Amino acid sequence: MLKMLRNSGRLTFLVTNSAKPGFFLEDNRANIFEVEPESGMLLNTDNGTPMPQVGSTSPKMLPKGLNKRYRVFQGGSVGHLHKLLSIESSTQVLYVGDHIYGDILRSKKVLGWRTMLVVPELEREVELLWELRDTRKQLRLLRNERDLVEDRVHHLKWSLKFESLGDDEKQNMISSLGELESRRDQVRLAHQQAQGDYHQKFHKIWGQLMKTGYQNSRFAHQVPPALDGVSEGSEKTA
Repeated sequence: MLKMLRNSGRLTFLVTNSAKPGFFLEDNRANIFEVEPESGMLLNTDNGTPMPQVGSTSPKMLPKGLNKRYRVFQGGSVGHLHKLLSIESSTQVLYVGDHIYGDILRSKKVLGWRTMLVVPELEREVELLWELRDTRKQLRLLRNERDLVEDRVHHLKWSLKFESLGDDEKQNMISSLGELESRRDQVRLAHQQAQGDYHQKFHKIWGQLMKTGYQNSRFAHQVPPALDGVSEGSEKTA
């Protein structure tokens, strides 16, 4: 995803509380963010006040020959960041995070940035949804049968309670009601067991990330208000 955003022409930046994050060293990610931790300078954004170079304790001025693509800055504010990236509007920034309340909502509501939430579990869930498509069809059939039997049970109970019936007709209804209630219990149990097995395929305890039974989970309700779509343009990306 990072390479895709970078190759699309968007400027990428990483906001971190670490002076030299190990993240850069994994899979050559430094090139994605235009950062070189080994030789980059730590500079405040107030006109370049000298600060120690990454990995050094002695202040040094920025070498004249240092490639300007590889820059590390310490301190500053959102205003400084916008100026460094030549951002004219907050909506040009797409902030990518993995915590709704810790960073996504805050950057959206306070800063006006556009937001992207990283949900690693979704990739596997999408694969399982495709693999278990026949199981979902069977679950729908069981649920429909359960609802149909329950409707017939309610109808017979209403008839026995409010309609004027002969003894033979009433006895037949009572017998049919007993059979339907037995069938309803069997279908309900089969549906519950199948649904439990289905959800355990996703997670043994929580089931699907975006679903609670047939309803959207609380997490699913929290996600849409926090996110924006990614459109073509010149967004600067965190």
